[in-house]
Amino acid sequence: MIEPAVLIAGAGPTGLALACGLRAKGIPVRVVDRADGPIGTSRALGVQPRGVEVLIRLGALADLPERVIPLREVRMHVAGKLISTMPMDRMGAASGRSPLLVSQVEVEGALRERLAEFGVRPGWGHELVDCAPDADGVTVRLRGPSGPETVRAGWLAGCDGAHSRVRKLSGIGFPGVPVAEHFLIADVRADWRLDRQVMGSWSRGGDMISVCPLPGEGRWRLMGPSPSGTEGELSQDDILALVERQLVKCTPYGVAGIRDVEWLSTFRIHRRLADTYRKGRVLLAGDAVAIHHPFGGQGMNTGLGDAENLAWKLALVIGDRAGERLLDSYEAERRPVARGVLAGTGFVTRLVMAENKATALLRDRVVMPLMNTAKVQNALWRNASQLGVHYRGGPLAAPSRRRFGPRPGERVPDILCRDRDGVTVRLHEALQGRWAVLGGPGAAESVAVAVDALGDKEVVSLTPADGSPRDVLLIRPDAHLAWRGRPAPGEELSRWLDGVLG
Repeated sequence: MIEPAVLIAGAGPTGLALACGLRAKGIPVRVVDRADGPIGTSRALGVQPRGVEVLIRLGALADLPERVIPLREVRMHVAGKLISTMPMDRMGAASGRSPLLVSQVEVEGALRERLAEFGVRPGWGHELVDCAPDADGVTVRLRGPSGPETVRAGWLAGCDGAHSRVRKLSGIGFPGVPVAEHFLIADVRADWRLDRQVMGSWSRGGDMISVCPLPGEGRWRLMGPSPSGTEGELSQDDILALVERQLVKCTPYGVAGIRDVEWLSTFRIHRRLADTYRKGRVLLAGDAVAIHHPFGGQGMNTGLGDAENLAWKLALVIGDRAGERLLDSYEAERRPVARGVLAGTGFVTRLVMAENKATALLRDRVVMPLMNTAKVQNALWRNASQLGVHYRGGPLAAPSRRRFGPRPGERVPDILCRDRDGVTVRLHEALQGRWAVLGGPGAAESVAVAVDALGDKEVVSLTPADGSPRDVLLIRPDAHLAWRGRPAPGEELSRWLDGVLG
């Protein structure tokens, strides 16, 4: 095996999650990033339920739930009038798990700590200069603090963001369209008498700004699109002036209460999807493969999902448990997810930015009031959670005639189980990058078949805490149902594994 087996470009959430997933399988990895060190500020402010579950399965959730901003509800205002109130506890009730309002800075810190437990730390200040893939691996040229360096790796994973050097050097197209010239962010300290458990969104005509509490006394994040017609490069003074303009025009707060400006940023928003997720020994994930508007907080969570999906498949290939054909399923499963996110955020973007009066009226008179109904809120929360993401009909979803319960390709809920020692565990915590055979006492033959194909350390045997099911469920490391059938004989499961692993 070439070491590192995988060179990961990018030490953001996607790259770190991929590294953790591979190291959990014993795969040698190296993580490099052109930045001088970890980020201190972040655009992303939330981990959706799907992302929370990925962190649980990676063993990287740590104490993040204790660091959250305790948000109670989201309030939406139009022309100064409260139109919609969305309770956060409804999201937990609708999707089965609550999100975490926590900065990407904190998420990356938790992932780095988990990766350090595997003996790996990111190499900061290493710029990827060139890459030359061939049939057996990839030769990569880096420029680091100690000068130029040539690295030979088995695989190269581009998790290096929207401006991915890996994607560009590999000649992979990134078609799409620009959505907004400037999206504004300001982190401030302000003496506002506001409920710090409430996030407020304020719109007036074509203008909009959101006000969200941040950890720390009097700290707030202000964010939203710049006023229509804003063009060209913006200085820090320009950004602050535009934020203040939106604040004064859309909200009752004004700027008098702002006593300190900690961080200002602006970025252009595009909607783009790469032509392919893989080109030979080069793979892409996260923002390197798909970018969209930040509305809905889907970006980091989609990247975490990419990383988890890719990690267990790539580990099987590197460990000679599967042929490279398994990697084709990575794009087959994840591209539809990215397409769905791009479509959803694109619609929300057009609605929120309201480039004409007709769209503004639709937003203010129809959509916003509908968002105050429980039915619509439940649907929105379920969609935002990403817990409904499934791979039914995909290349790895085994055919099933079962009408009730989970079907192959669907996410298996985080149910209570018992392990071989009778200890009660949560399913997703028990996975930890492994496969699970979930069944009753008659599942022993299925366990043996799975162990033979996947390895003894890669399979955990579990029984539902609420009784013995009639069927045996083979659950993937990412908690999606792989196969479902009768406990014995094991030929059907064996045939399915042979077909998938090649």
